Amino acid sequence: MEQSVTDLCREFGLRLTGPRRIIMQVLFDSSDHPDVVELHRRVTAIEPTISLATVYRTVNLLREKGVLERHTFGDGRARYETTPREHHDHLINVETGSVIEFQSEEIERLQEEIARKHGFAIVSHKLEIYVRPLKRGRSRT
Repeated sequence: MEQSVTDLCREFGLRLTGPRRIIMQVLFDSSDHPDVVELHRRVTAIEPTISLATVYRTVNLLREKGVLERHTFGDGRARYETTPREHHDHLINVETGSVIEFQSEEIERLQEEIARKHGFAIVSHKLEIYVRPLKRGRSRT
């Protein structure tokens, strides 16, 4: 993580409690997009006394402050990631639920071109592509 949890709390005016520090550290160390139940499982592996309610409250507070982004990825579960410094898109494996972050200048260029062609300027967007692993020996067509 580029910025320490302590610095981030100071920047956003958050009081840094023991449980909050652990929850935030687990979130910032996550390379995936955990839901609250998975986040709670990881947090209690470090500190068993942290309740699920504390994790929910902390996640909601961090969302309100703009520290976290919420995604559903079509499975109905609210999943979280730290607010990215750079824009990226997501590939979501429909069989496993795993999420791959990627960046593509070509996709960004095409989106801008399409918006402009229709008389618009993009204000914000997110791209979620739902994928399934290719079976060996089968063509895409």
